Amino acid sequence: MKKLINAPENVVREALEGIRAAHGTRVRVSLEPFYVVRGDAPRPGKVGIVSGGGSGHEPMHAGYVGRGMLDAACPGQIFTSPTPDQIFEASKAVSAGAGVLHVVKNYTGDVMNFVLAADMLRDEGIEAESVLVDDDVAVENSLYTAGRRGVGLTVLMEKLLGAAAEELVSLGDLKKLGESIRSSGRSMGIALTPCTAPQSGRPSFELADDEMELGIGIHGEPGRRRAPLATADEITAMLMEPVLRDLPFRSGDEVLLFVNGMGGTPLLELYIVYRKAAEIASQHGTKVVRSLVGPYITSLEMAGCSITLLKMNQELCRLWDAPVDTPSLRWGA
Repeated sequence: MKKLINAPENVVREALEGIRAAHGTRVRVSLEPFYVVRGDAPRPGKVGIVSGGGSGHEPMHAGYVGRGMLDAACPGQIFTSPTPDQIFEASKAVSAGAGVLHVVKNYTGDVMNFVLAADMLRDEGIEAESVLVDDDVAVENSLYTAGRRGVGLTVLMEKLLGAAAEELVSLGDLKKLGESIRSSGRSMGIALTPCTAPQSGRPSFELADDEMELGIGIHGEPGRRRAPLATADEITAMLMEPVLRDLPFRSGDEVLLFVNGMGGTPLLELYIVYRKAAEIASQHGTKVVRSLVGPYITSLEMAGCSITLLKMNQELCRLWDAPVDTPSLRWGA
């Protein structure tokens, strides 16, 4: 294992210290317990948008704390859910009387701990709601989930809900918007190499040089099948076909196309994938009206990518284009 770390048990703490050193004028970092909040939080009249999950998926979630996106993020240990106390304290830190909305990826530990934290918040008189993200079409159940996993759509949902919350949209309306986004997006991923969690020191799975794992999860969970290595165009078609079919996406639909890197894939290769994905989308009759390309929800150093399609409308396009100013996503600010 070759990693730029000091000791496995200190990885998350030291990364948070790095975030504080790099972005301390924009965010506040708590080390007891771990969470990151906007520097100007809480903002009166605004619903607090809070998310979190295991570390190892950077820049998600701490990199998305700021204007137009998250008010707070709770990083757990590597591939481990944040604790209810973390979520509770982060939510309290951004509560300004309008309630808190949790964006929760569908992993068993995340779901359970966010539910417990919401109960704790309600006991304190803070209104709390949640939106589940379960966009992965690869499998219905896996090592970490009951039902579909939450993957690339998480980033898009956090951006769209964050933009709406900036406009002081109510908690109930934000939850409805989140449920609409949830029902309109699908994703699937591929791994060319495994990743190695610092605490284990071993690859999460094994792949031969001429193999790939189709439908991989962001923690290295098994996918739909192991297959012989293929070309970029062939792999893109293998990902696009089930995504387009699942919702289903229909001719005439306007979509946001998101090609995400899993951590070890250069942008050069991601744009090759995007090129083919956009071509396939067009052949299917869908119109790509917004795009995102880059490593936005990763799995440590795993080589591979995921593709997410989200049905768009005029309002979602407006919210997507709205200013965002976070350490890892920024435009129009």
